[in-house]
Amino acid sequence: MKRAISMFFLLPVASFAADTNDLLGLAPAYGELPPTFWELHQSAIIVSGFAILAVVVLSLLVMLRPKTPIVLSPGAIARQALSKLQGRPEDGKLLSEVSQIVRRYICAAFGLPSAEMTTTELSAIITSDQKIGDELVRAVSGFLRECDERKFSPSIATPSSNAVARALDLVLRSEARLAQLAASNTPQR
Repeated sequence: MKRAISMFFLLPVASFAADTNDLLGLAPAYGELPPTFWELHQSAIIVSGFAILAVVVLSLLVMLRPKTPIVLSPGAIARQALSKLQGRPEDGKLLSEVSQIVRRYICAAFGLPSAEMTTTELSAIITSDQKIGDELVRAVSGFLRECDERKFSPSIATPSSNAVARALDLVLRSEARLAQLAASNTPQR
């Protein structure tokens, strides 16, 4: 403790003994600071930033835009559906699917109402429509009646009627009729 007290009294004497009143030599002043990178290139950075942002936004718009759907003709849809059914055994389920495909195709191709109809109702509608033609009306009505008879009859072993091939033939004949109608409606020059 005596030592701490003596240090306390000697501290002011030590500070006077130090040569603190002499000023050190001042360092020379620095030159003017050069401009920073941002100060030099501020406008170029802003313009290029907006350009990059515009390119990113445009590329995202192009990549994310909805694709235009491929619209198939009723004939293509019917042929595609019928080709999936080829090779399957001819039972009530297959006959039902084939007749539904033919019904949908006839309604879509000739602009008939697309409501669910029985064979009798559809036959009456296509008979009254002049566009379809008598031969095609008889073929479609006969085919649909035969499909109904076979799918609703008791399952007696009957020979295959080759319904898928006949339905494809009806689609081809209908397309030929549509082409004939289109050619007759085209004005001649």
